[in-house]
Amino acid sequence: MQKSKNPVISLLELQKQIFGDDLFMPLPEILKVQPSPHQAVTTAIKSVHIDKNTGEQHVQPVNQVEPEMAHEPDNITENYAVPSYSRATNLDELNDIICNCQHCVLGSTRKKFVFGVGNPDAKVMLIGEGPGAEEDIQGEPFVGRAGQLLTDILKAINFSRQEVYIANIVKCRPPGNRTPVQEEIDACFPYLAKQIELIKPTIILCLGSTAATGLLKKRDTLGHMRQKVFEYSKIPVMVTYHPAALLRNPGWKRDCWEDVKAFRALYDKLIS
Repeated sequence: MQKSKNPVISLLELQKQIFGDDLFMPLPEILKVQPSPHQAVTTAIKSVHIDKNTGEQHVQPVNQVEPEMAHEPDNITENYAVPSYSRATNLDELNDIICNCQHCVLGSTRKKFVFGVGNPDAKVMLIGEGPGAEEDIQGEPFVGRAGQLLTDILKAINFSRQEVYIANIVKCRPPGNRTPVQEEIDACFPYLAKQIELIKPTIILCLGSTAATGLLKKRDTLGHMRQKVFEYSKIPVMVTYHPAALLRNPGWKRDCWEDVKAFRALYDKLIS
């Protein structure tokens, strides 16, 4: 018999000489179609019979194998680490989980972690820049002179500190009361986002440009953001001066008064 140039046929002929006429041979692995992780692929196993009188080959499928589909997780997140803070169901639990955070350099320089304070079911949430020296000592936001001014501003528009919730963009004091850098804001922002998710405020007031840009991810001047309504996660957001800035520049208090009056008017409209 003339030797075939086809390597597969040559292999079959060699196996026929060794094992006889009736031959059962799965296709070589390299010729099989590899199953996709998302689709079952049917691989036919062939029976090859060679007629000893004519030398003709008869190839017939004798079995079909359905490879088991690759396992796909029921929950797409099962192979990914879920941050523990994201599973917190209330503010106290969240605070317990994150209060020892060391995800940025501020964790190593703070005296106290300043989580936030106020009504956990508040309809109004105020967000400042970061703790100052007195806040760093007491572990509570807005407790110094700026805090007293904030209390007075709230009282002027018929809010008490007890009915609102107050937090900061970063929860640890930047050394020397400097403005927090982007890396520090990014490290701390998921905690603030979780606070907002748990509190579900009706409206948010950002105090100062750092708070506004940190929350809204919008690079703009405070002057351009004042007297406008933005959104964070479908929650209306307004912007005004930080109380500490008003202590340094008393002339800005008139503008702040216009801002908080507009804020109160929007709040009344939202809850009416």
